[in-house]
Amino acid sequence: MSTRRAALGAFALDAVLVTVFAAIGRATHEGDPFGPGGSGLAQTAWPFLVSLLAGWLIAVAWRRPAAAVRTGVPVWAITVAGGMLLRAVSGQGTAVAFIVVATVTLLAFLVGWRAIAAGVARLRRRDRHAASARAAG
Repeated sequence: MSTRRAALGAFALDAVLVTVFAAIGRATHEGDPFGPGGSGLAQTAWPFLVSLLAGWLIAVAWRRPAAAVRTGVPVWAITVAGGMLLRAVSGQGTAVAFIVVATVTLLAFLVGWRAIAAGVARLRRRDRHAASARAAG
């Protein structure tokens, strides 16, 4: 897969996961993830999606889009901090409990998939190495 395609895929996955986070929150608290007229999800998600984009730009995430620490951690931190700031200035809630839940959930989502991908890649490398050692021996 090309580097550009991998970066676009990683960004798309991040955006989907941020949207899923917003939908879960809306479904939990509002009973309807889309809200009246279907705009509720967009209202909840936009501060985090804008901050996700900022996180990608600041972290230069396209260089190593699947790196859990180098990319995932800064993207996560900027997404949470920026999302909360944008929620506050747009009159949306930033209760302490929401900040905690958002921080933990987005950590699991934005860093978690990268950590899982790194683990799978390590297992594949180990298996290839073991297979080539058996073939050579």
